[in-house]
Amino acid sequence: MMLAKIGILTVSDRASRGEYQDLGGPAIREWLNKALASPWEPMTRLVPDEQDQVEAALRELCDEKHCCLVVTTGGTGPAPRDITPEATEAVCEKMMPGFGELMRSVSLQYVPTAILSRQTAGIRCQSLIVNLPGKPSAIADCLEAVFPAIPYCIDLIGGPRLETHEAFIKAFRPKGA
Repeated sequence: MMLAKIGILTVSDRASRGEYQDLGGPAIREWLNKALASPWEPMTRLVPDEQDQVEAALRELCDEKHCCLVVTTGGTGPAPRDITPEATEAVCEKMMPGFGELMRSVSLQYVPTAILSRQTAGIRCQSLIVNLPGKPSAIADCLEAVFPAIPYCIDLIGGPRLETHEAFIKAFRPKGA
């Protein structure tokens, strides 16, 4: 079975300066460890809320490291320095708005401020990029909502086959896929 590379990109001014411990990146890694039965290797990056640096990290993870999936955390709100969705859109060939729609819908069950989130997803070459919020509990809620579709999406763009621990989360694939 092919080793899948998965990028985990934390976007945070404070964490990049060492003023704040990155909680989002480790939360994503922990969740993926529980979810994935396939062998995988995390490629972690931490950058400030600077669009050029976020774009450069996304391009590196997709084009040079050949990550089939890149999951970002942070920078999806309405604050002036929140630019992760713009950076994602700038590097993607196709946007996948259903991911953001579902994540906001699920998050609204917990907090009314979920409508302020601008999470999105898109395709760059053979990589799926998914923007998640920064709070670890919200990361888990959002991954639980969208992850059933992620392995099949990666199949469709020519990536490695991701299998899940079905007792934790079940990937959906059409019959015969």
